[in-house]
Amino acid sequence: MTNLRLHSERLDLLALDPKAAAALPHDRALAGSVIGARLSTDWPAPELLDVLPMQAAASPENACFGVWVIIERATSTVIGDIGFFGPPGPDHSVEVGYSIVPDRRQRGYATEAARTLVEWALGQPGVNMVLARCDSTNRPSIRTLERLGFSRLEPVANQLRWRLERRP
Repeated sequence: MTNLRLHSERLDLLALDPKAAAALPHDRALAGSVIGARLSTDWPAPELLDVLPMQAAASPENACFGVWVIIERATSTVIGDIGFFGPPGPDHSVEVGYSIVPDRRQRGYATEAARTLVEWALGQPGVNMVLARCDSTNRPSIRTLERLGFSRLEPVANQLRWRLERRP
């Protein structure tokens, strides 16, 4: 499933191939070649670096529940990432997170990418719910989750928690 690609109006989402994850951040040329797109100079963000070894070790059937790259189709450039914190848990949920490089923010890309990946996830066997969290001060992420129809749950410390369930 590592060749899995989803399309939205302006974006392509590609499950990050473990070979590309293993090459990052040191061999950007190899990673870009495996992905088939240019890499923004601001990608990957430092927060993603700790996750890349797990993606590099992911089995083909679980790689789709890890990191996905967000490719701006007009420029064929990786402009961010989105993904899950692992395969569905016993409660049939996955948790989503996302990041867009600074020079592509405020264009609706996070909402477009999240809508596409959340719809895909809710169509997968064993997934009935998508969870998310963000800092209570992260207004852009709050707006993204509200636009997608997520319900706000009880906060934990300074983190807002969110849930979106599969509709029958």
